[in-house]
Amino acid sequence: MDRTHSTQTLDNHLTEQVARTVRATLREELRTELRAASANQRRRATFYAASGAAALHCGAALALAIGLVLVLGLPAWGAALVTAVLLAAAALFLRGAARPRADATLPPSQGG
Repeated sequence: MDRTHSTQTLDNHLTEQVARTVRATLREELRTELRAASANQRRRATFYAASGAAALHCGAALALAIGLVLVLGLPAWGAALVTAVLLAAAALFLRGAARPRADATLPPSQGG
């Protein structure tokens, strides 16, 4: 009986040790994978932010160019007004393009 008890104790001890080792190994592997994935996402986010900043400056330069061309035939306030209307139209178009469509959210039909 004493030998059975010591075998069970040893078995329980080994089981706990293996479980701890497996948990520690899995935890470390998950940390490594998540660290790599988050670094990749940070890099992509940085590029998206830089792209947005460049696009903003490009838009400002384009708006200035349009305004300067319009000043040749219109008074300055008219050129500024036309440029503002064009930019507002572009903003509304881009906002509409960013919104999901109602038909895109519906599940596909079940045949028929």
